[in-house]
Amino acid sequence: MSPRLVRRETDAVRRTDRPIDITVDGEPVRGIEGQSLAGVLLASGRLAWRHGPDGAPRGVFCGIGVCFDCLLTVDGERDVRACRRRARDGDEVRTQTRSPHEGEGPTTPENSPVDIPATPPAQPSRPQDGTS
Repeated sequence: MSPRLVRRETDAVRRTDRPIDITVDGEPVRGIEGQSLAGVLLASGRLAWRHGPDGAPRGVFCGIGVCFDCLLTVDGERDVRACRRRARDGDEVRTQTRSPHEGEGPTTPENSPVDIPATPPAQPSRPQDGTS
């Protein structure tokens, strides 16, 4: 279901919203200037656009840029937080997963794009005499 836009000349509220068009995975999506990418995606009916490490769908969780569940690739730039980035007319958006290669499924330590050490780094020892 796509959003219905009211024509400016028939709008009793006299809004000045300016429609914008972006593409998401090659499909056209219409939004309103000033909306975040997350807002445009949610308004177009998309509740999730990537998968987390366990394969669960992810979209907007916190909505303020803290959790990183809403990551997208925008105009070739990976890991853009959809809740923090305003949509711009002509944006080319690609959904992404945490997997480094399309279609490989959930991230595991073996296919993670980030080097995850097998053991946590050693913590520096503290003096036992009460000094810091």
